[in-house]
Amino acid sequence: MTFNIITLGCKVNQYESQVMTELLRSNGFSLSDNRDKADITIINTCTVTSVTDAKNRKIIHKARRNNPDGIIILTGCMPQAFPDRISDFDGCDIVLGNKRRKQLVEAINEFLTNHHQIVRIEEHDNNNAEYESVTVNNFDGHTRAFVKIEDGCNRFCSYCIIPYARGRVRSKNPEDLRKEIDALTKKGYKEIVLVGINLSVYGQGEDFNLADAVDIVCSFDEIKRVRLGSFEPEMMYEELIERFSKQKKFCPQFHLSLQSGCNATLKRMRRQYNQDDYMKIVNSLRDHFDNPSITTDVMVGFAGETDEEFNESLEFVKKIGFSKVHVFPYSRRKGTSADKLDNHIEPKVKDIRSKKMIEECNKLRKTFLESQVGRVEPVLIERLRNGEYYEGYTMNYTPIRVYSDKKLTGEIVDVIISKAVDDYCIGELI
Repeated sequence: MTFNIITLGCKVNQYESQVMTELLRSNGFSLSDNRDKADITIINTCTVTSVTDAKNRKIIHKARRNNPDGIIILTGCMPQAFPDRISDFDGCDIVLGNKRRKQLVEAINEFLTNHHQIVRIEEHDNNNAEYESVTVNNFDGHTRAFVKIEDGCNRFCSYCIIPYARGRVRSKNPEDLRKEIDALTKKGYKEIVLVGINLSVYGQGEDFNLADAVDIVCSFDEIKRVRLGSFEPEMMYEELIERFSKQKKFCPQFHLSLQSGCNATLKRMRRQYNQDDYMKIVNSLRDHFDNPSITTDVMVGFAGETDEEFNESLEFVKKIGFSKVHVFPYSRRKGTSADKLDNHIEPKVKDIRSKKMIEECNKLRKTFLESQVGRVEPVLIERLRNGEYYEGYTMNYTPIRVYSDKKLTGEIVDVIISKAVDDYCIGELI
């Protein structure tokens, strides 16, 4: 039987889709060349906003419409966070929560026998949370490999449903990480991206931390780069940053979640830091690394956000001088405490604020890219685009286009950055 996986959301979901891919292949299933005609379609969902949930439902309906006789499997964060929302499961033959991935093949075989809808969603045991012992040996379609080392979150930010979908913090054992990296080196990967739901708290309650994970990956000669996925300011101490800086393979790209640059808004969001805390971390990163890029996410129009608060957030974003910012409007999310707050913002006001924030952040992006011109940087080439140019990234994740007649995909090449254009730079081979 053939299968296809549709993945929505974060890098953790991408990793978990790879886990399911390898599980199915090892049991005789094959990946379909035609995503609309696979015998099995797996939809690995995200549920970070209500908008995302609407997208999930649209994909379910499209999958059923395009492949009426296929098996539709729903998994990921949406069914885990909302197990009682039965209407979301319409059109799905099998529904598995985040703790049931290992039962994927068993559930398929059971459905093929009985042809009755299967729903298996197990609540997280937050008093005895154990890390799910899954690993990958490959990362299909990627030049770099994502490796999940942490799951769960203990911070109930007022707007966020993820702790309900992911449970409490738990971390991959360092020895299991070492074995996983060893397997990935045999596939030729040169760059590893460590990912998690709340990555900075890796090792919380244990005798290891995120710097230990970085050291393990850097210890493999075959690995030339180690990068972090997005992380929270939580537990990003000076000692941790200093240890990162001692590893020459460590990539100085930091996606440090902000959400708002206004202290009053951060307090309503139940974030665990203020402007001074955040600025201290940014200054430490810039003190310890040459030419780092610092990117972030910024939410506009959170409940109760006044014009003054928005302007304070905007000015803080400009003060930091981010390399790139993902700007998005607040979306009400049932099941969170923020949904019950007063003074929710009108959509048209959110739209105005989004456009203003994006406009200023685009200026920051342009300034950053222009600051890279003239630098000589190693670039990991990821792909040949349109048969015309190669695309790749520097250590600090500056996107580079290189024109060359040589075959460069998967190679790390030195380039001199000659020009900044729109959202990328032009590099010339040295």
